[in-house]
Amino acid sequence: MNTRQALTQQLLSLHAAMQTEPACSMAQAQREDELGLPDEQAAVRQACRILGFVPEDVLLLDQAWQCQTRRTGQFSPEKWPDASEDFGVAPWPRDNAFAPCPQALGLYAVLPDAAWVSRMAQAGVPTVQLRLKSTDMDAVRREVRAAVQAVKGTNSLLFINDHWQLAIEEGAYGVHLGQEDMDDAPLDMIRQAGLRLGLSTHGYGELLRAQAASPSYLALGAVFPTTLKKMKTAPQGLGRLGAYARLMKGRSLVAIGGIDLQAVPAVMRTGVGSIAVVRALTAADQPEKAAHTFQQAMQAA
Repeated sequence: MNTRQALTQQLLSLHAAMQTEPACSMAQAQREDELGLPDEQAAVRQACRILGFVPEDVLLLDQAWQCQTRRTGQFSPEKWPDASEDFGVAPWPRDNAFAPCPQALGLYAVLPDAAWVSRMAQAGVPTVQLRLKSTDMDAVRREVRAAVQAVKGTNSLLFINDHWQLAIEEGAYGVHLGQEDMDDAPLDMIRQAGLRLGLSTHGYGELLRAQAASPSYLALGAVFPTTLKKMKTAPQGLGRLGAYARLMKGRSLVAIGGIDLQAVPAVMRTGVGSIAVVRALTAADQPEKAAHTFQQAMQAA
């Protein structure tokens, strides 16, 4: 085993918590066009490929590790990069920042209609999202309007998924957008309207693009396997979730994707301030009781 391979193995051993599927072998991780790279740099790239990072994230981690090495004066295999300056993350406060929301949004219920929003708001769920999939815009408007009315008189904060214009017009607390929607939505208009903005992320590349928009919160996922929607990326796992939380320390962070009650303590220990759930509530025999139990577990953690 040569020096490069030994260093790759050391990185894999030190950072096994970052492993996801699918991964690749040592031979598959090597690239002919990287033969001229320094051993440390090539080993980082190879290890990140074997750990299952997508190509964009492999290069971002390589760059961050190089920045960390220059900043500290030495290459440290044991230190996974998590300093904001090593990823080019601009400091706060920022001129383009959206209105802030609580750093700890607590239990975050993603719900299919206004009736569910009303039910969970009355049950004391602190953050709710209306995620309505319909092409009938009149029906969508009625649901958004009803959801806004449903949280009045409660302590629940209401986010509307995707339908930013209706969220503005009907007076919702905020809007949540996916990566594709973020590219199409007029972020300046949403910001000027005073709405809070939440953005979905799946990995370093999406996280860095989303944070550059200075949203109110960042959603990190999918943490665990989920059957709710087909994901383009493998589940991130707790190791990566913790790394993202350290990188975005001080920001409002929401963990989402396949999180059940048993996983709550470990998820909360990563440093996120919120856990988003869907079927854990909507498919529960007693949704109000499930919401209460989830919140108790989060507070205990």
